[in-house]
Amino acid sequence: MQLLDEVGDLMILTGRTLLSALLPPYTYGGEFTVQFLFAIRLCWLPLLLTSVCVNYAGPGLEGGNFASILGALDRLGGFYSLAAIRELAPFACMIIVSGVAGTAITADLGARKIREELDALQVLGVDPVKNLVVPRFLALMIATALFDIFAIGAGVVGGMIASLSFHAPLGPFFAAFWASGSATEVWGSLLKCTIFGAVTAIVCCYKGMTASGGAEGVGRAVNQAVVIGLLANGAVNYVFTQLLLATHPELSQLR
Repeated sequence: MQLLDEVGDLMILTGRTLLSALLPPYTYGGEFTVQFLFAIRLCWLPLLLTSVCVNYAGPGLEGGNFASILGALDRLGGFYSLAAIRELAPFACMIIVSGVAGTAITADLGARKIREELDALQVLGVDPVKNLVVPRFLALMIATALFDIFAIGAGVVGGMIASLSFHAPLGPFFAAFWASGSATEVWGSLLKCTIFGAVTAIVCCYKGMTASGGAEGVGRAVNQAVVIGLLANGAVNYVFTQLLLATHPELSQLR
């Protein structure tokens, strides 16, 4: 029953957040800017390192070894259009945003809840959802989508390093990459990351605003927010990918 209650509360918070974001007054502009810059400042370096290393080690070295056995190292770029754009870049964004920005949001709102600041805002007639949740929700959505472009670029750099480590020229790598990639994959990746940011923001805000039990309770809320956020985004990733492939069957073919 507790699980169903939490799912219901998350749905309610999502609806309230969307309505508060769309309906005037739009008083959250300053807080949105602060939260957006905060997320950028926290996440860009971990995302850069993660994207380069994961794309170099996974599809780079392992995929390169397999392609070398088949004598098809020139097709490594085509594999990167699938691995980096579709999955690894969104996956890196999801992990970093949840583990870095999401935990900071949960800890911040949890501390405010423990200090009864959220109750004080409601007494003063200030809506915590519009003034605290909405700016974080919009900031993570936009930041995660921008991070996806950054992660794709960093992932391609990892692929270039892997290709050079096999003493292969970069011309065939980029030729196969552009031949196999498509605009549909790019916008699908961006949309997926936007949803990841929205889910992460809702889960982290909810856990922060419902924290209890002092500092220990805030720590539990942070841990729960990360785990629930990753599981929820994993489910979203599965459903989104299946829908994308079902509506665009040409993406199932490596060109």
